[in-house]
Amino acid sequence: MKLYSTLQIGDYHINHCEDYLLIKKINSDKIVCAVMDGCSTAMDSHFASALFGKLLRKVIIETGYKSLYEKDIQRSLDEDLKEIVEGLFKELVFSKNHMMLDEKELLATLIILVYDKVKDEGIILAIGDGVICVNGKIMEFDRNNKPDYLAYHLHENFEDWYSNQSQKIIFNDPNDISIATDGILSFSKIKKTDSDEMINFAEYLMIDRQNSDTEEMLNRKLKQLEHQYGVKPTDDLAMIRMIK
Repeated sequence: MKLYSTLQIGDYHINHCEDYLLIKKINSDKIVCAVMDGCSTAMDSHFASALFGKLLRKVIIETGYKSLYEKDIQRSLDEDLKEIVEGLFKELVFSKNHMMLDEKELLATLIILVYDKVKDEGIILAIGDGVICVNGKIMEFDRNNKPDYLAYHLHENFEDWYSNQSQKIIFNDPNDISIATDGILSFSKIKKTDSDEMINFAEYLMIDRQNSDTEEMLNRKLKQLEHQYGVKPTDDLAMIRMIK
């Protein structure tokens, strides 16, 4: 699988990019990709998404070390995903208490993908809003801009909360997989250009394979959208794409 990613501040944002992304291997066979989106109306939302990313990286590293000592134990990707999310959940509870953080300082969405290249299968969990694309099929998770943030549930029992998560996608033999924050739906005309051609921005970034020969594919696509079509995402955008 070839990996591509991009992180861009939205045209309506000035001081901080409130999105964050992470690509981290558990071991030689399994990789985790994640995109986070901090709530713009909360407190220090750029901090929330970055904190999620840093804590998630810690959990994945620890999961990788643990797997070295459990080589004979067969685990499903669903079990891997659950263990990682539970680790993040516990780290957030600890951080909230240790740093005396307000709930509004922890509001961020999370889309997390775990992929096993040997089994050639993967799983995606969306906690809150966002967009995913699996082999050309785009799926939006939208709660009318009122995401059910993970931070709302840190006082709950993890097992009960996790069992109620329904925004989960399992896929096999993937050719093209993308995860993105909802900034991918926020493109707007910001300057006049010679082209009046209509284009579906999500399809262009998640399905079209132009420039896939370079690691900078997504960044090049964003530059082309800006200079050829005069459009940019008005909200922050974090996106990861995997192409076989």
